[in-house]
Amino acid sequence: MGRARPGAGGAAGAAGAAAVAAVAGPLLLLLARAPPAAAGDGRRSDVRLVSEQFSQSPQKLSFYSWYGSARLFHFRVPPDAVLVRWLLQVSQGGGPACSHAEVTVYFRYGAPPVINPLGTGFPANTSVQSPFFIKMLQSNASVNVSHPAPGDWFMAAHLPPSSQKIEVKGFVSPSCVYTFHPDMLVVRAVEVSILEPDVPLPQTLRSHPSYLKIFIPEYTQELRLELQGCVTNGSLGCPVRLTVGSATLPRNFQKVLTCISLTWSCHLLLPSPPWERWLQVTAKSLAGPHVLVAFRAVAALTACRPWTMNLQHLLQSSPNRSCNASAALLPPGAGSWVPGRSRGAGGGPFCLTSYPVIREDTDVLSVRFWPADRVSVLVRSGTPSVMRLYLHTGTDSGGSLSISLQANQTAMTNSTRVAVCVNAASPFLSFNESLNCTTAFFQGVRLSLSAASRKADLIVPYPETDNWYLSLQLVCPESPEECEQASVLVETALYLVPCLNDCGRYGQCLLLRRHSYLYAGCSCKAGWRGWSCTDNSTAQTVAQQRVATLLLTLSNLVFLAPIAVSVHRALLVEASVYAYTMFFSTFYHACDQPGEAVLCILGYDTLQFCDFLGSGVSIWVTILCMARLKAAQKHVLFLLGTLIFAMSLQLDRRGAWNTLGPCLFAFVVMVTMWVYRCGHRRHCYPTSWQRWAFYLLPGISMAAVAVAIYTSMMTSDNYYYTHSIWHMLLAGSAAFLLPPREEHTKPWACSQKLTCHYQICRNHREELYTVT
Repeated sequence: MGRARPGAGGAAGAAGAAAVAAVAGPLLLLLARAPPAAAGDGRRSDVRLVSEQFSQSPQKLSFYSWYGSARLFHFRVPPDAVLVRWLLQVSQGGGPACSHAEVTVYFRYGAPPVINPLGTGFPANTSVQSPFFIKMLQSNASVNVSHPAPGDWFMAAHLPPSSQKIEVKGFVSPSCVYTFHPDMLVVRAVEVSILEPDVPLPQTLRSHPSYLKIFIPEYTQELRLELQGCVTNGSLGCPVRLTVGSATLPRNFQKVLTCISLTWSCHLLLPSPPWERWLQVTAKSLAGPHVLVAFRAVAALTACRPWTMNLQHLLQSSPNRSCNASAALLPPGAGSWVPGRSRGAGGGPFCLTSYPVIREDTDVLSVRFWPADRVSVLVRSGTPSVMRLYLHTGTDSGGSLSISLQANQTAMTNSTRVAVCVNAASPFLSFNESLNCTTAFFQGVRLSLSAASRKADLIVPYPETDNWYLSLQLVCPESPEECEQASVLVETALYLVPCLNDCGRYGQCLLLRRHSYLYAGCSCKAGWRGWSCTDNSTAQTVAQQRVATLLLTLSNLVFLAPIAVSVHRALLVEASVYAYTMFFSTFYHACDQPGEAVLCILGYDTLQFCDFLGSGVSIWVTILCMARLKAAQKHVLFLLGTLIFAMSLQLDRRGAWNTLGPCLFAFVVMVTMWVYRCGHRRHCYPTSWQRWAFYLLPGISMAAVAVAIYTSMMTSDNYYYTHSIWHMLLAGSAAFLLPPREEHTKPWACSQKLTCHYQICRNHREELYTVT
């Protein structure tokens, strides 16, 4: 059984089905393990309904660390849907030791859900709604939404926040795998009555509800729905419930009108309904299944007459005109406008000033908007100035909408301010009545410009797929007469960006993909967190970053010890490998730092490959050198091992067995040679107890501690010093484990070998007959 938890403004509660129904009204959220057929049991006898099923391929879940850890699913709900049921299933693999993990699933209409499981901070001036989510405690759950909004619905799922432990791939027991698979069942109405404006539509209700819809054209200021002539079994009465609008998550703004009797007018007023879309209306009888209820539904639209600042108006003005001269661009009598109502757009006062907006697509999830004059917007007190931002393409919801406004300083007084509302679907037009920025089905975001604060910014992460509207109007709450002839020029900077400020200095903006849908997220570093990597609660200081860089780079200087030992014992190949490892490990970690102390002499991928290759080959040559093979055999194995390491690292650079496999083979070779010598000599090998006590045991102990640290002790917080200790232990163990030089070889004999070719040949010939 799953648990439902709504966000702020959500429609469901956790007190049970009764509480859910009381709060949500027509929005029903049900979590159960019932079979799929239960979704349509109540409507099974209604021939006006058909059912459809949609599915998406399952995805492997990950423990949450940033937004890319969540798995995104994208569904499209068809029009006229009366019920949607999501069937959620989690399957697990990895053996019987794997228990069921808690899976968090988020839902949102119109855009990917904005989630924050780690409780980090958002950038300033960011508008964020608390998401609606459920926690799946078992392998199956379901979520029902009645009267869902048609269009894009998104679902995100993840496991609990990840631990800071750095795990070596393939070294421990097989990890548990959790796979999430959602299905969507849709019950859709195929018989929907069209409600035309000012045309009464007779309806009869008995046991099944009636489904209506009305198209809301552009520039609709108000919608009035009214029930007339209600009759119940021939007598007066109106036990009817009207549900207007569609359910959305995380917030539900459906309107419910319940009519009981005709002693009062049964109507519903909706200011600024969503433009250019069908509005769903569901009528349901409250009188019981055997009572006949008849009524007439009437819809009245109040049209809004816009004044459009088209290009012709803009060309009539000079760009050098002052604010007062710009008033000539407004319609006659603009200084005394009063928003009025009109049944048609051809007459009556103007209710808004529409500024054409140019949309310029610059890159993926990158759009620039600006007014047609490319300068500013003129704001007055009579009517709002409205700009429409086209974000309805279906590919714009994966970025962040950035709005920046700045008012002209000379035109602002202490008693005037510019009220701004940002809304989706329809603009807010009722500035003279309230400043709450609430339209019929959307709670907008309110901004304000004044003489004390002339600039306002707003960030909307993952904006809903729709037309967004920016409404501005000059208000004078203390002295309204000052606003009659006043006007203010407001400069706008409107952008859709993948990531705000490109995730800053301590983040990387990454483009994510789910099938053909693209969205962006920030991957933070150096301890910074948050949606845009602006939360510095756990951030590293510059000094800490430099100390970490010095630890990881200078710790490689310990490889000078095995290099010196190798040269002293005439092991030139081994010394070359250690020098290679020291060089590339140093510069790889200098390039791998997340903060400011970064130095990359080559590409990051190249440096990483060389570092991993050097580490593996260093272990390989050290173990084979301990085997004391003949020169030809040893060098052939050196070369073959290097080639095998290069191939395995190319296949999987993070796989533990790609390094451990060749090293175990080298260890078997070494043990075989040691056992052979023990049997041949009838004595333990190596023969000297000093060799065991002062070299082999310390070297083996250092290597064991290094492996333990590398495989089980590293975390994201202690990585800088534990990995530095790993460097020192690896280099120190190599210095202790290298075998002593041959008896006939003088210390520091490399210079003699390099200058005398005869000496090299003679040494090789003697080595063929050396008994060790």
